[in-house]
Amino acid sequence: MSDLEDLTLPLPTPAEGPTRILVVDDNPVVRTGLRSLLETSDLVEVVGEAGDGVLAESMVHSLRPDVVLLDVRMPRRDGVQTARAIAPETTVIMLTFTDEPEHIRAALDAGASGYLVHGSFDATTLVHTVRSAALGAGAFSHQALEVLRGGPRTEDPEVERRRRQQRFDLSDRQVELMELIAQGKTNSEIARELYLAEKTVKNHVNAIFGKLVVTNRSEAIAVWLGTRELE
Repeated sequence: MSDLEDLTLPLPTPAEGPTRILVVDDNPVVRTGLRSLLETSDLVEVVGEAGDGVLAESMVHSLRPDVVLLDVRMPRRDGVQTARAIAPETTVIMLTFTDEPEHIRAALDAGASGYLVHGSFDATTLVHTVRSAALGAGAFSHQALEVLRGGPRTEDPEVERRRRQQRFDLSDRQVELMELIAQGKTNSEIARELYLAEKTVKNHVNAIFGKLVVTNRSEAIAVWLGTRELE
């Protein structure tokens, strides 16, 4: 079973072909395991593997993968440094055994679009997560979300939600959308859930990004959950 957020909907379908993935981990056994999980679906294609951050950056330049699954602790260059280098060119999901808060926050600050912990997913949920990330959604395990939220909540969720709403001057509808963004939902998934046109959702998302002073979903989630302050 998986403990990832938002994995109950059908697999998202990008417009053309399978999602191309680069797997980066210094442990060849882990790389083989991830490839085996991903190759259960024809919706994704593993285009390469790397055992360190330096090689990963070179392969991103040459292979142009849609998504990079990236370990945190690696030789030559660690995952956070690597994420910072490659995030402008591809979607980065940290996939690691480490759920230490400082690593999670550092990865998001470096431009990672998600953070998964081994043992929190199966083949189906991993494929769904990769496909969703390629469409712009975040990808966070429960462990990572707890860190982003500052640990178990002590404040009433509705009170906390209203406090955030006032801080960022969001409408009720924008708060609703931001909560779904924080769960990792894509625009099309949000549109289906709220019975809105996808263009309307996109307009709301752009307005939310403007109020949070961010440019992408991972930044928006970090600001919304209080792990990154407004500039």
